[in-house]
Amino acid sequence: MDELKTTIAKNLVELRTQAHLTQLQLAEILNYSDKAVSKWERGEAIPDLRVLIQLSELYGISLDTLVKGTGAAAEVKPKKHIISKRAFIAALSVILVWFIATGIYALLFFIPVTSAYAWLSFVVAPLPTGIVLTVFSSMWGNRVTHALSSSLILWACVIIVRVYVWTFVPEYRQIFAIYIVAAVFEILIVLWFVYRWYSARKK
Repeated sequence: MDELKTTIAKNLVELRTQAHLTQLQLAEILNYSDKAVSKWERGEAIPDLRVLIQLSELYGISLDTLVKGTGAAAEVKPKKHIISKRAFIAALSVILVWFIATGIYALLFFIPVTSAYAWLSFVVAPLPTGIVLTVFSSMWGNRVTHALSSSLILWACVIIVRVYVWTFVPEYRQIFAIYIVAAVFEILIVLWFVYRWYSARKK
């Protein structure tokens, strides 16, 4: 039994590594905890038959190869699967933000005092959208998604300030300076993420 545990554990580590998955990512696909995956890979426990079948299907190999074989090449299906799942969750969250914005618009539209400004709810919506995307980017994204979501927050704030000033204080002419300030911050964002990319390459 100990030899079987060791063999399965070794195969699980090799297959997960070849598929470019972390223990947490694999746990998400299997709907298990990363602690359970860690125990399997250390040989402290053996996944039940249902999980072994699910793993063999996930990696595109036979159950016999998973239990006995070594050096089986894993396919990239798990990576595609998890990217699709995360993209769906992020898209659903963004849709929820705009659904709430639509609800606020409808609420303000039917109040006589605020009906003329109900459309401003859609002007504000890009800001929480950027915040939501930044949260998901910090969990699942990379440097490019970090930079894009940060830029979205920056320019969403610029649009909010510009539109609100244009709506409520139209005579204020100096507001265009905000674009210059935002452009400087955008350059800083780009430089920061380029620096992080360069630092990562040198390691």
